[in-house]
Amino acid sequence: RRSLVYMAYGVLAVWTSMGWAYVGLIVSHCVLLYSVSLVKLRWLCFASGLCTLATFKCEPFVTRALWRRTSNLRHILFYGGCGFTVMRCVSFALENCERREGSYSFLDLLQYNFYLPHFYFGPIMTFDKFHVQVNRSVESRKEGRCGTSASTVCSHLGGILLVDVLFHFLYILSIPTDMKLLKHLSDWAVVGLAYTNLVYDWVKAASCFGVINTVSRLDHLDPPKPPKCITTLYVFAETYVYDHLGGNHVDALKELVATLCTFGVTILWLGPCPVVLLWASLNCLGLNLELWTAKLFSTEPLASFEMAMSEAMSRRIRAIFNSFNFWTIVLYNIVALNSVDFAKVVAKRLLLKGFPFTTLAVMFVTYCLVQVIKERERRQALLDDPDPIPPPPAPATPTPPTPAPPTSATLSAVTGRPTPATQPIVVPTKKKAE
Repeated sequence: RRSLVYMAYGVLAVWTSMGWAYVGLIVSHCVLLYSVSLVKLRWLCFASGLCTLATFKCEPFVTRALWRRTSNLRHILFYGGCGFTVMRCVSFALENCERREGSYSFLDLLQYNFYLPHFYFGPIMTFDKFHVQVNRSVESRKEGRCGTSASTVCSHLGGILLVDVLFHFLYILSIPTDMKLLKHLSDWAVVGLAYTNLVYDWVKAASCFGVINTVSRLDHLDPPKPPKCITTLYVFAETYVYDHLGGNHVDALKELVATLCTFGVTILWLGPCPVVLLWASLNCLGLNLELWTAKLFSTEPLASFEMAMSEAMSRRIRAIFNSFNFWTIVLYNIVALNSVDFAKVVAKRLLLKGFPFTTLAVMFVTYCLVQVIKERERRQALLDDPDPIPPPPAPATPTPPTPAPPTSATLSAVTGRPTPATQPIVVPTKKKAE
């Protein structure tokens, strides 16, 4: 079976790169969370996953001995493999809770966790999808599939080269750390530097996801899509989504619980520190404030005002709000990507020192960008789910009036003789029944 080959190759690769002690640590966490999944209590599986995740970053459980004397790359691999292992085990445990008859085997969990392309850097492919896809029969590859994969890999390698150029030659990450240099930069340069930092982070993540997803597709899997480009993100709801608790993201209370759980996991994963706590709090506030604002505008009389507007005017007003939303997302994420000081400098230049010229100019450019993105999304939605308008009904053709049947008086006047009286109709069955 393919899944057994993938698991064996993954275990050997992890052992070669990190050693048997690391493999033993990963397997021990798998055993622990698999044992919890047999109880089939969702809250217990989720709580066990959080506690296990906390052991890698929180004192006094942090396991320093395994990576203190290793290189920086092994340090990254250690935390990447451990963090994604816990998340995969939680996904397995929750799916096991949904299974009514019996339980999945421990071998299924090992096959799911030790799939090498997803082991260190993700993405998280939920267990139900992985289990179905990895165990289905494999058909022969389509013609041109290898050529398409090769072109996709080349495009991702181009993204990796772009990341290297931005990092080593344009000093995208070094300039924000020099406060003296930032004082001599113009407002446009500071704002553009903040935007470029987020683009740099997205290109880095998209290239990593792209290479991994290409390898997964060659293994006949359908991996999750890469993160959405920061240029097209103008709403918080498309940044962090937790559908299991959030549902359709309409109920304010459910959305609050979903965002708290999402950023709770993120804080434990990244390690609780002031910067991470501030970043998580700001993004949690942005997600919920966005929903609360949408709820407010859906009430009367604001909803009636929007219904009275034309579709174009409603879209323009929404684009204005989305423009401010876009830069709120940029400022909130700069806190984690760079520093709090750089975020303060950007906010001061954009809102205070650069007001009104820089502020209005930046918002106008962002407004035009949002309008272009909305139009592109509208056209793509029509292509994905076409809903043609039914043709109007054909006009009814006038029919000539039907002449009324002649009466006995008319027949009498025409023929000149009296018409016999109408005979009653006798039904044979009725007569027989009587």
